Amino acid sequence: MTTTDPTRESLWRPLRLLQARMDSDIGRIYADRQIEGLKPSWVMELLRLHAEGPMTIKDLAESVRRTHSALSQKVAAMRAAGWVEVAEGVDARTRTVGLTDRARSVVDQLAAEWRATEAALAELEAELPYPLSKVVVDIEQALERRGFHERIVAKLMEAGEG
Repeated sequence: MTTTDPTRESLWRPLRLLQARMDSDIGRIYADRQIEGLKPSWVMELLRLHAEGPMTIKDLAESVRRTHSALSQKVAAMRAAGWVEVAEGVDARTRTVGLTDRARSVVDQLAAEWRATEAALAELEAELPYPLSKVVVDIEQALERRGFHERIVAKLMEAGEG
């Protein structure tokens, strides 16, 4: 029996692949500067900790708009790679995240890369007839009118799968 693979169709997979390609290019910038073992997806948190100082995982998660669980996993990976250190917070249930000396030694380079990346994105968007940042705003507004969950449930009901 042959079944069709629904993953062969994906409207947004090209977007994920594009972002992965661009992240890879950012990673090359770090390699060019001998910043080893740093993932582009960690830089926002490192810069936020540099700007605002040590904070709890909960506060950092809220600051970068991630779930506590996702950020806890990210902090564990950054800690293992030597970019952050974790200390007990004011009680046994909280932990405070701060930068290591290693992170502090490159944070100015990371901030410069962030600014350069944003400038390059602005330049790229200027070449496009409809910038991605505008698409994101438009999608957010459409989802305010009718949420994604509601849309998926409706499609399942239409297909008799609800």
